[in-house]
Amino acid sequence: MNILKLINRCRLVISIPTQPLSRTLNNKTYKQIVERPNVYVNIPLRNMSQKSITSFFKSTPKKTEEKINKDDSISSLNNSSEVNGTSANENGKRSKRLRSSSSESKSPETEKKSPPVKSEKKKKVKRQRIDSSESESESPTKPIEEQSDIKLERSNNPPKTYDSPKSKKSKKQENIVSEKKIKVEKTSPKTPKKKEVKSKESPLNKFMVKVEKSEDSETKNNKENIKNDEEKPEVVAEIDYNPAKPKYHPIKDACWSKGEAVPYLALAKTLEVIEGTSARLKMVEILSNYFRSVIALTPEDLLASIYLCLNKLAPAYHSLELGIAETYLMKAVGQCTGRTLAQMRSAAQRSGDLGLVAEQARATQRTMFAAPKLLARRVLAALRDVAAMSGQASVNKKIGKIQSLYVACRHSEARYLIRSLEGKLRVGLAEQSVLQALALACASTPPQAAGSQLDVASTMSPEAFKALVDEHALTIKTTYCECPNYELIVPVLLRAGVAALPLHCKLTPGIPLKPMLAHPSRGVHEVFTRFENEEFTCEYKYDGERAQIHVPGDAAPRFADAAVFSRNQENNTSKYPDVLRRLPALLQDSVTSCVLDCEAVAYDTETKQILPFQVLSTRKRKDAAEGQIKVQVCVFVFDLLYLNGRALVRSALAERRALLREHFREVPGQWQFAEGGDCSDEESVQRLLENAIQSSCEGLMLKALHGPRARYDIARRSHNWLKLKKDYLEGVGDTIDAVVLGAYRGRGKRAGLYGGFLLGCRDADADHYQSLCKIGTGFSDEDLRSLTDALAQHVIDAPRSYYMFDGAHAADVWFSAAAVWEVRCADLSLSPAHRAAIGLVDPERGISLRFPRFVRVRDDKTPEQATSAEQLAQMYLAQDQVKNIAQKHVDQDDFY
Repeated sequence: MNILKLINRCRLVISIPTQPLSRTLNNKTYKQIVERPNVYVNIPLRNMSQKSITSFFKSTPKKTEEKINKDDSISSLNNSSEVNGTSANENGKRSKRLRSSSSESKSPETEKKSPPVKSEKKKKVKRQRIDSSESESESPTKPIEEQSDIKLERSNNPPKTYDSPKSKKSKKQENIVSEKKIKVEKTSPKTPKKKEVKSKESPLNKFMVKVEKSEDSETKNNKENIKNDEEKPEVVAEIDYNPAKPKYHPIKDACWSKGEAVPYLALAKTLEVIEGTSARLKMVEILSNYFRSVIALTPEDLLASIYLCLNKLAPAYHSLELGIAETYLMKAVGQCTGRTLAQMRSAAQRSGDLGLVAEQARATQRTMFAAPKLLARRVLAALRDVAAMSGQASVNKKIGKIQSLYVACRHSEARYLIRSLEGKLRVGLAEQSVLQALALACASTPPQAAGSQLDVASTMSPEAFKALVDEHALTIKTTYCECPNYELIVPVLLRAGVAALPLHCKLTPGIPLKPMLAHPSRGVHEVFTRFENEEFTCEYKYDGERAQIHVPGDAAPRFADAAVFSRNQENNTSKYPDVLRRLPALLQDSVTSCVLDCEAVAYDTETKQILPFQVLSTRKRKDAAEGQIKVQVCVFVFDLLYLNGRALVRSALAERRALLREHFREVPGQWQFAEGGDCSDEESVQRLLENAIQSSCEGLMLKALHGPRARYDIARRSHNWLKLKKDYLEGVGDTIDAVVLGAYRGRGKRAGLYGGFLLGCRDADADHYQSLCKIGTGFSDEDLRSLTDALAQHVIDAPRSYYMFDGAHAADVWFSAAAVWEVRCADLSLSPAHRAAIGLVDPERGISLRFPRFVRVRDDKTPEQATSAEQLAQMYLAQDQVKNIAQKHVDQDDFY
């Protein structure tokens, strides 16, 4: 069919082998091809050589006069010599074929009328269009030289076959009209069939009518498809998606249709707009608009959208982490964009954001074939696959997976994909803001009625709608605090609405809660200002690790399923096998299930003393074998959150504490209740604080006992709890003057400035500067700008030979020892990574500052006047928690 359509438009010489032609074309089609007057078919026995092809096109026969008659026949093309494109001579040799369209024998009249024509070498005759072509010469054996030139004359009679290509269009339209008439006559029962139409049509015309039929049907189908597309609602282009649009419509302003998977570019555009917004309420509104579109069009992608906005893969207690180092991300991006690792590292240092570097590199990259578009659900699934990869060659597998995602990124997708892999989204979107946006979206476009109610705010007054949003926000946030698992909350939210969340998602043993935190207090007088006319209790603040112990059960506790979770909801069950083994000793027979809030503290079982936190940090983090544990732990229980199927978080502390002491027992050195007492004046509080510090504790925790302020506020840093630490008190603890040795380039908000610094102290005896700590807190934005400018004059190419530091803490920029800063810390501890006062207290470990905070610049001091290594050693040994550790002296002889 394609060959015939091509033949109808132009004059061709076709050279094809016989066998493939017979296999690909049927006899009827083949006959139609060779019988065309303007087609010459050359079927060689073998492939034509290059020389034959060249001579074929170079030969130019002399033109002879020709008179075109109406009744000329085309039967001469059936001769084998003409089919083969040659004329045989007497010797059987193949002669070259005429280049003109047809050759006929000369008539006497033609010879008389035809004037002599000059040879083609002297004058080139302009080619003329041949309206019709006739058969070959009647005497093909006549030599070419004896044939006269061809003279083209217009005939009064119309050509028998096809028109020129210019008139083909009109002819084509006439064929379509005639075909429609034929079709109507055939289908109409009243009109008889016309035999004349069938008799006049040639076989090739019949075939072309069929072609026109197929083209007409294709055109009709295309028109129907266009009509169907026009009936669909218009979709905004993904690059033009703007969730910050005023009067946002969740369907008309979305960039995907109902039922389609949410494109990852829609989420990236949302994050991009949020990143450029500083007002928190506006950020919540922008994100809620995106959530509204997801709820109305593709509710099954709401869970993936929430996880990607929070840069999470699963609930925290699943411990699913990507584990991708920044170097591997640079390597993956560099391999995709043709950049070396050094180029990527240099660009990241200049920009301060690897995500922006990856986006710029992707924008300049051109690919031959576009990769499939990224979808939100598939991005989350791919990130989970990366996190689950482990074992040999897992790094290469992760890099390969990352590259497959990166090459499919468009526009700003690369920026947020790389940031998600880094673990730092950096758009200013906290989890509470995401929950608020989800509440606003559910209030505006209710999930259970998303198809009928798209904008509830337009049907309510602003005050009533705000009250509805606040109610939804309180319900969603409270539910998430008690059941922090979006995979349980989102399905209920979409199926039954916000009001049904408290009925289906409750506090359950095995799902850790975010703990309640306390606000710091600057003095004892502030405690009584906060708890004025209220009863409160004071408990020791232990220097350990927060441990939330869950024991599930129905008729009896299932100790095999018990678990220990950290402050960040990480599963630490494998870290404390000794704690779980002795768990039955804590529970009395009346307990079937419970959730306890505790503090795990390193404990010396021989001296009955609490050990510093640094000792506990040496304990193995995962898969610890009980027989290999060297650091023993005592668990101090201070709160009860769940007991025998009943949640107690809304009960007063006095009630929770009474139930704790009733249903649980103490085991000295293993399980103990938090020490403390109820206080009513400043003297009693001061006395308890001194006792806590002497007992190697950090300070006191002050809590309300009765009333609404005595409840357990999950996931909140509440003023209902106050912490009174020794380093917070005025006049307690000395500050330290440290020397600035180096700095680390800032990222995100601090890009272009220094985001952290390496501080050190001076060893006067060896005249060395030893690393003391890294500091990045206590600075305002103005402080960072001024310090960056002030330190520019002290920049050096490399660290001095007398700088002592660990390679893991190597700074990005080094300074000469000139600037002195005053810093404050919680306490001093031994560190294997820092070198301050090494050998004075411990032969292998130096002293470091715990929780250092910048106070001010000491322009009045020189580096020689800063706190020395010897002074640091004395300050460390003067701490009460160090004094309480029994020093064991063993007399032994030293040999030289």
